[in-house]
Amino acid sequence: MDFETLWEMENSFWLDGPDFYESSMASDARMVFPSPVGILAGKEIVEGLKQGPRWQSVDFEEKTETCRGDTSVLAYKAIGRRDGEDPYIALCASTYV
Repeated sequence: MDFETLWEMENSFWLDGPDFYESSMASDARMVFPSPVGILAGKEIVEGLKQGPRWQSVDFEEKTETCRGDTSVLAYKAIGRRDGEDPYIALCASTYV
């Protein structure tokens, strides 16, 4: 898969909600969040998304990408926005196989 497609998918993971996760994420995926959430796995990720508010927009800055064989990694600074809240800023990395 080319990097443009992966960045489009990454944007969808932020904005498209639980249904996109269920159809696109590996069943044994892991997500790491600051405390108190911590590390979530598989269905815990989708259930958490169903309970939380959705992002209205996200910008990616400082984007980097690398590929080895059939594995690609995207790393970036995300600035997510929800209505009525201050922007959420995080350093993120996603692995695609």
